[in-house]
Amino acid sequence: MSQVLPGDTPPVHDLIGIGFGPSNVAMAIALSEHNSKVGRQDSVTAHFFEQQTGFGWHRGMLIDDATMQVSFLKDLVTLRNPASEFSFLCYLQSKGRLIDFINHKNLFPLRVEFHDYLEWAAAKVDDQVSYGHEVVGVTPFVHDGAIEHLDVTVRCGDEVTVHRARNLVIGTGLRPLVPEGVERGARVWHNSDLLRKVDTLDGAAPSRFVVVGAGQSAAENVAYLHRRFPDAEICAVFSRYGYSPADDSGFANRIFDPEAVDDYFAAPEAVKSSLMAYHANTNYSVVDIDLIDDLYRQMYREKVLGTERLRFLNVSRVTRVAEGDDGVRATVTSLVTGEESELDADVVVFATGYSPADPLGVLGEAGGYCLRDAADRVRVERDYRVATDPALRCGIYLQGGTEHTHGITTSLLSNTAVRVGEILDSLLGRRVKSTSDESGPVAEPADRGVAAGS
Repeated sequence: MSQVLPGDTPPVHDLIGIGFGPSNVAMAIALSEHNSKVGRQDSVTAHFFEQQTGFGWHRGMLIDDATMQVSFLKDLVTLRNPASEFSFLCYLQSKGRLIDFINHKNLFPLRVEFHDYLEWAAAKVDDQVSYGHEVVGVTPFVHDGAIEHLDVTVRCGDEVTVHRARNLVIGTGLRPLVPEGVERGARVWHNSDLLRKVDTLDGAAPSRFVVVGAGQSAAENVAYLHRRFPDAEICAVFSRYGYSPADDSGFANRIFDPEAVDDYFAAPEAVKSSLMAYHANTNYSVVDIDLIDDLYRQMYREKVLGTERLRFLNVSRVTRVAEGDDGVRATVTSLVTGEESELDADVVVFATGYSPADPLGVLGEAGGYCLRDAADRVRVERDYRVATDPALRCGIYLQGGTEHTHGITTSLLSNTAVRVGEILDSLLGRRVKSTSDESGPVAEPADRGVAAGS
């Protein structure tokens, strides 16, 4: 447990944020807008720590012609505050492109443009963030038998500092996922590495790429590599018979509505599983129909011309990769016959998705006070606050890692603006309640094993 030394008491923030991706940028904006409307006494003091040296969001996937799969109206603020000066439309106005965008008649901006919007928004609240700072631990601070503050240990280079908070909001994002047994290397990439590593091949005249995966990123990688390297063969390997189109119809998209979070949270576990199965094709391992059609047309054109560079190895799986100095050998196994074939390539790209970071991974000792369900998943309340032992009175809020409780929008932009508003409302409501509570027994710290159990 932390101990406060005389003259060494750190200032107490109402909120400390871990990570500064889109979700916590949206959180900082909501706090900024709240503080601008209230007096100093009612303002929320907050600071965020981000281990990257500047804002960046999936930079390796910013292919020049790739578009967003979510409407620009689901930006960082609009669904929470349509009049916000932090909206995508205000960004366009500041860049002198608002009329051009309107004339474009498109709900889905370029991904590189939306990233520029996120950078623009993050810069407007950069007084709330310290970049290049990694949170390395969180320790409960006990006072009179209760934990009302958390000490956050932060490292920047060789310097380590401690910051105290009444609440945490964790937004540590997703981690690249590759199949078990695969090691990323100079010639074995995850698609998140694509744009950073592909430049190292300029002048090398690669002859073959293998792209593994059946989702949007995989299809985009295939199209991009085919276009960028006009003499190379591009082999797409996936276990399906072909790319499946994303369902972005109006009724299906209601799974992303804020009200759908209420329904999902209240539903029995069996219904939660059904909803995820029914609507997985709105987001997971699916591809925009326009891109599917483009790839099919290109494949057919090459067959007609006898210049086949685009190959699709369907109902198959890459079962081994062996990287050498000059290339990589991929073993492709047919799921129908079990027959194996070898592909020698310059690079194998695994566009195999992401997994959520352990939302409690940074908490250290404080994580022992977080409760888990019968499946050993973190218990999360409707307001995105982690259920904790009564001894821990601080709020720990999650922006990610809540798919099992809040549904499909957990890791998506669709509900970000609404979610941060709900977290802020919860934080403010709990602050009012704590100041009005004048009596009650003081909880003793709980046994750590009980707190971490189901």
